[in-house]
Amino acid sequence: MTVITLIDAIRMAMDEELARDPRVFLTGEDVGQRGGVFRATQGLHAKYGSDRIVDSPLAELSIVAIGIGAALADLRPICEIQFADFIHPAFNQIVNEAAKFYYRSGGQWNVPLTIRAPYGGGVSGALYHSQSVEAFFTHVPGLKVVIPSTPYDAKGLLKSAVRDPNPVLFFEPKKGYRAIKGDVPETEYTVPIGPARIAREGRDISVYAYGMMAHYTTLAAEKLAREEGIDAEVVDLRTLLPVDKTAILQSVKKTGKALIVHEDNFTMGYGAEVAAIIADEGFEHLDGPVKRLAGPDVPAMPYSHTMQELFMPNPDKIADAIRDLVKY
Repeated sequence: MTVITLIDAIRMAMDEELARDPRVFLTGEDVGQRGGVFRATQGLHAKYGSDRIVDSPLAELSIVAIGIGAALADLRPICEIQFADFIHPAFNQIVNEAAKFYYRSGGQWNVPLTIRAPYGGGVSGALYHSQSVEAFFTHVPGLKVVIPSTPYDAKGLLKSAVRDPNPVLFFEPKKGYRAIKGDVPETEYTVPIGPARIAREGRDISVYAYGMMAHYTTLAAEKLAREEGIDAEVVDLRTLLPVDKTAILQSVKKTGKALIVHEDNFTMGYGAEVAAIIADEGFEHLDGPVKRLAGPDVPAMPYSHTMQELFMPNPDKIADAIRDLVKY
C-alpha cells in the first residue's frame, strides 16, 4: 500500500488506463503541458504525447461531442470538464446523445465515454466554481454517476468508468483533492460501479453521504463515538446512479434512523431520492423522521470564506444533526 492524495489516485488511474489500452485518450481545457488547472493530468502529456493528451478549445459542448464521436468509433475518451459548473453547455450532448445511443440503437451502439469534473465548494471559488450538479444527471437513465470520497475508491472507480461500455459521469470533490489521503494498492485493481460502501459501521443511526460529505461525515461519526458514545453508521453511496437500494435499506433496518448529507441545495437535491427510497421501502424500520442536511436554497455559494462556511455542511454541523436525530 502507498498513502496518496485523492488527486494523485485520479492521475494514477488515468496513467494506468492510458498504458493498458491504446484506445484511451484524454481531452479537455489545459490538460496537456499545463497538466490541468488542478494538475490532475500533470506529466501525462510528456509521457503519452499530444495525440493522446489533447488540449481542447474553451468549448465544453465540443469536448463532449468529440468524446461521443470518438467513443462511437471504439475509442475510450476521458473528457475533462475543468469545473462542473461549466458542464451546462454540454448538457444536450450528455442527456440527449450520450445517454440515449444504446437505447435508441436497440443495443447496437455503445458510448464508452468518461466525463470527469471537479465539483463542490470549499475553495473560495464563488458562484461559477463551486456548484454541485449531480442531481441534474441522476435523473437521466442511460448515464452512470459516480462520486468517490477516498483515494482507493477514486482510483478503482475511475478505472471501472474508463472500461464501462456506456457513459459515466465522474464527479470529484475538489476540496478533497489534496486534503483527503489514504492507502492505495500498488497492484492492479478496480472498484465496481454500483455498490455503496459502509465507511463506518454503527448501531444508532444511518448517515448517507458521498464525496467530501462522506469524508466529513466519517470524521463527525468518529468524534461522536469517541466523545459521546453515539455510534453512527456511515454509508458512502459512491455511485449515485444506479443507486444501491439494498445497502440503503439494510443500514436503516439495523439502526432505525436516517440522515442524508450533501452540499448541494436542499430542495430537490440528491438526498430527496434517498429519503424517498427509505420512506417508500423502509418505513416499517424507522424510529424517527428521515432528515436531510444540505446547502441552503440560495442561487450560488458566495466567495467570502465566512459565507462559504455558512453554506457548506461540515463535521460540526453533521455532528449536531446526528445528535438531534438520535435524541428524537
